[in-house]
Amino acid sequence: MPISEQQRELRNAFGCFATGVTVITTDGTDGSPVGMTANSFASVSLDPPLVLWSIAKESNCFDSFINTGHFAIHVLTNDQQSVSNAFASKENDKFASTSWHRDSNNTPLLEQYAARLVCSMASQHDGGDHIILVGKVEAFDYNSSAPLLFHGGCYKEISE
Repeated sequence: MPISEQQRELRNAFGCFATGVTVITTDGTDGSPVGMTANSFASVSLDPPLVLWSIAKESNCFDSFINTGHFAIHVLTNDQQSVSNAFASKENDKFASTSWHRDSNNTPLLEQYAARLVCSMASQHDGGDHIILVGKVEAFDYNSSAPLLFHGGCYKEISE
């Protein structure tokens, strides 16, 4: 569906906020790994440990994420633009270009990341043309890698 001029301007305004870039993964409804790039990630609470992200209702992997019990959020490093692009694409095997494995819940986990949060589904909320997914963090890991950033429609790097 084409977006209106006003929606384009609103999108540009939203783009003024710099975000990290994540890849969210889950086990698909047919058992295959499913993943997508998202920058709609935010921490919610430390006690209990909750995070949120949102998925477009028109996303081709919407059913897999809405019907899952578990998902993983991978905060990408500044050298993972190609991973971000692969998971943002419509290619069939998004996992072909990166190393990954499954955890005990069958959730696909990327092996490279700045941070990884493995979550159980806590709740879902209507958010207009998106559904907001809240996850309870069951396990996490992080390292000192600089994160991949997105601002104004472009990837950005942190200059130290």
